Amino acid sequence: MLDSIFFYVFAAMTLGGALLTVTRTNAVHSAIALIVSLMGVAGIYLLQSAEFLFVVQIVLYIGGIMLLFLFVIMLVNLDEAAKQAQFNGQWILSGACLMGIAAEVAWFMSRGGSAGLPWAQPAAGNTPAAVAAATATGNTQLIADSLFSQYLLPFEVVSLLLLVADAVDEDGA
Repeated sequence: MLDSIFFYVFAAMTLGGALLTVTRTNAVHSAIALIVSLMGVAGIYLLQSAEFLFVVQIVLYIGGIMLLFLFVIMLVNLDEAAKQAQFNGQWILSGACLMGIAAEVAWFMSRGGSAGLPWAQPAAGNTPAAVAAATATGNTQLIADSLFSQYLLPFEVVSLLLLVADAVDEDGA
């Protein structure tokens, strides 16, 4: 019950922040609303026991990228940008898209939420014992085990490509 309440709070933060991000005329207010939206996503990650993604969301996206966005916004000449037209008047098209999405959501909700959706059904290997074992070991360890056992060769190829690209970039720049 408490998980459901937290989910709805974080979902409201995410959706409300996203809505405010695209509707505010002040760029600083939009960036702060995006931070609220990203915090809601981080909370949903935490509810799903994805602690690593929760920390990455907070440190990398909210702490790093959004701070960079705010600095850029503060340095850009906002007086000149405020004089330009912000919207191109396609309210009819956006309203039609909104109605279509609302109809899809209503249709899925009338069918009982996730009933009949193949991606919402538990996978064959998701027995209660497997879920309990995954929860006991932690998802970061499971990601590492999968990365270094099943995907070791692609992981090493990508690491070599990144090293070569970095070396070429240092020589070329």
